[in-house]
Amino acid sequence: MDLYIDTANLDEIKQANDLGVLDGVTTNPSLIAKEKTDYAKRLAEICKIVPGPVSAEVIALDYEGMMKEGHAHAKIADNIVVKLPCTVDGLRACKAFSDEGIKTNLTLCFQPLQALMVAKAGAYLVSPFIGRVDDIAEDGMDLILKIRQIYDNYGYETKLLAASIRHTKHLVECALAGADVATVPFNVIQQMLKHPLTDQGLEKFVADYKKAFG
Repeated sequence: MDLYIDTANLDEIKQANDLGVLDGVTTNPSLIAKEKTDYAKRLAEICKIVPGPVSAEVIALDYEGMMKEGHAHAKIADNIVVKLPCTVDGLRACKAFSDEGIKTNLTLCFQPLQALMVAKAGAYLVSPFIGRVDDIAEDGMDLILKIRQIYDNYGYETKLLAASIRHTKHLVECALAGADVATVPFNVIQQMLKHPLTDQGLEKFVADYKKAFG
């Protein structure tokens, strides 16, 4: 399973990338707004740090606007993936970009038929939102499992990217469900190697060594 970081903060991206296991980055207008910087400039800065896919979301809601913004994003760097919403206009833009050889990430996916449609339109990634589904008292992981089954049934090449991951339990469940990619906030990446028994074991090893050898 590929691991992406979901942020527009350069320090977080650099720290995650330094671990040597980061495969890509996802961003959105809200994340970049938090950084109070120019949208295109920040995308270019991210692409210089991470050679893997960097999802750059459009703000436009109409087809023409999506195409204009998407083409502008795609010119920033070769590893840009144009991020589009799972809407009628987003689907049209997905097909158009796919026909041009421009990779797309279809975001805000909340039901299996959205995932089916964007796969048929040639999306490179689809991003179902686990946490937000959980927030309305439904099961976000069930959405991941259903999309995985549909894609496997028909051999769709669109990668299943689990998004809106809130904690490490989500991440374990995504790996078990066969998600191709998981995008997570930096705090979840930090938690992935933490376990109290690891810390206790190291403390004991050091204490035993010092006791025996001074």
